[in-house]
Amino acid sequence: MTARLAGKHILVTGAATGIGRAIAEACVREGAKVALLDREGDSVERLAAQLRGEGHHAQGLVADIAERAAVEAAVAQARKLSGPLTTLVNNAGMNVFHEPLAMPDEAWQRCLSVDLEGAWHCSRAVLPDMLEQGGGAIINIASTHSFSIIPGCFPYPVAKHGLIGLTRALGIEYASRGVRVNAIAPGYIATPAVEAHWQIFDDPAAAKARIEALLPPGRLGQPEEVAMTAVFLASDEARFINASCLTIDGGRSVVYHD
Repeated sequence: MTARLAGKHILVTGAATGIGRAIAEACVREGAKVALLDREGDSVERLAAQLRGEGHHAQGLVADIAERAAVEAAVAQARKLSGPLTTLVNNAGMNVFHEPLAMPDEAWQRCLSVDLEGAWHCSRAVLPDMLEQGGGAIINIASTHSFSIIPGCFPYPVAKHGLIGLTRALGIEYASRGVRVNAIAPGYIATPAVEAHWQIFDDPAAAKARIEALLPPGRLGQPEEVAMTAVFLASDEARFINASCLTIDGGRSVVYHD
């Protein structure tokens, strides 16, 4: 590692597992102070303790990002312990897949409150730090569902399309004040949630193989591959990248299928 993020104080949401964990680990190893936020308090504190044991600066925070007051309290705690935030990675989210007319109202509300409003709650909480410092970076973990639709996955793509809109709107709103806002759109990544998904099929191995066959590299992506893209966007190397979305899906979204 090359200390590309030295001097950065980064808040990563959904940091206890999967892509969020990989981002948190990559950021501390690149020299950042990292605040790890998750609903799962025990899991996120274990990870923070592990990173501190490796000599890194990490703290665990607990909040449901759907609750604005909880987010603001967690950000205040991070600020008190480690100073103003310079960077936010809005990674926390949840899959909510339904046929639209069969969807319970609660499913719509929960999906939008976490996958879209949650990112806004976190952004609103950290933006004052960034504006006061004259700059900062927000990275929203979107999805290939942000621009492609799979039947039966409603309302998840609605929220993820909205997240791209939030990325662009905030990026343009605050560009002149030094704040960059970008998104990453992962495709199939080998996270615990995706691995658990195969288990709903009668033949999990065959289900996974069918998906891998659709991906041009013939494999799923790894969380670390998303994490290092986040490191780049958080670093000063990306200082002229704003209101953009980088897709990490091995090229799947540009392939035309009959």
